[in-house]
Amino acid sequence: MLSGRVAIVSGGGSGIGAATARRFAIEGAKVVVTGRRAEPLREVAAETGGIAVPGDVTDPAHAAAVVGAARDAFGGLDVVVANAGVGFGGSAGEVDDERWGRTIDVNVTGPLRLVRAALPELIARGGGSIVLVSSVSALVSGTDSAAYVTSKAALIGLARSLAVDYGPKGIRANALCPGWVQTPMAHDSMDELAGERGISRDDAYRLATARIPLRRPATPEEIAACCLFLACDESSIVTGSVLVADGGGTAVDVAALPFDRAGLG
Repeated sequence: MLSGRVAIVSGGGSGIGAATARRFAIEGAKVVVTGRRAEPLREVAAETGGIAVPGDVTDPAHAAAVVGAARDAFGGLDVVVANAGVGFGGSAGEVDDERWGRTIDVNVTGPLRLVRAALPELIARGGGSIVLVSSVSALVSGTDSAAYVTSKAALIGLARSLAVDYGPKGIRANALCPGWVQTPMAHDSMDELAGERGISRDDAYRLATARIPLRRPATPEEIAACCLFLACDESSIVTGSVLVADGGGTAVDVAALPFDRAGLG
């Protein structure tokens, strides 16, 4: 599906990013992985035959370095998966400027910088695909998550803007919105819930997904498959869209749960 293509995957050292890099490599792509932690990146790069470019997405020079590495190593660029992200708690009345700024810088400005640096290379190849990994938090909100929810909603707007501005140049851009995925970030949330309830991490996942139709979180590999679909020619007519991969969670009408006959309530 991606034979001869070159892809950048941010947040590529673990979770969704690492699974995506592995799947892309299996499908024939040359992969550049980037993120803050050098050692996991190098392990993924060695496993996939790609290259690792450690760095912080909040560094304005980093995006150009990653794109340059892809060009120098593999001759160009066809796919960008902007997956790196952070999450801090706090309602709008509680979140401080530091946590708000860090969230927006990593989750929104970081992807913008990466895409902006990549656009000339994508255009030079005659087009390409951009996948912005957002979240169901772009569509619905939990409590105490003002910065995270806002940042993930912004990625949908960015994907649509890219689709409109660069579609005539052959570039597609889409947002992917996972629900709970078994990643290190989700594990941290589940461990916190488990500690509060006196249960195991697995039980915490079961509790968190009890009202989701499929009754389970996604695996990173399942989300990587969604990234693959949006990156490859199988989705050649899809742009400016939002792919929700949440086990059906956002399909549930929470107001109807008291009348539930499907066992969600």
